[in-house]
Amino acid sequence: MSEPSASNKIAAGVCGILLGSLGVHKFILGYTKQGVIMLLLSLITLGILAPVMGLIGLIEGIIYLTKTDEQFVAIYVTGRKAWF
Repeated sequence: MSEPSASNKIAAGVCGILLGSLGVHKFILGYTKQGVIMLLLSLITLGILAPVMGLIGLIEGIIYLTKTDEQFVAIYVTGRKAWF
């Protein structure tokens, strides 16, 4: 049976891929500061940095989805690794 904290893996991964420039995947994982950074960088620059934030979200979303539930929990829930 998977860890209860691993239930956010799919939601964070899909949101990272689809809404990465807005930092939604960071908010799902509880990384509020990092989510605000991604959101503000996309908005304050009037979308100039949105493709960069989107690429970061895409990469992180793919990484989240390729981890096993145990790896995901160890790295992103227990270990609190915020970036990549």
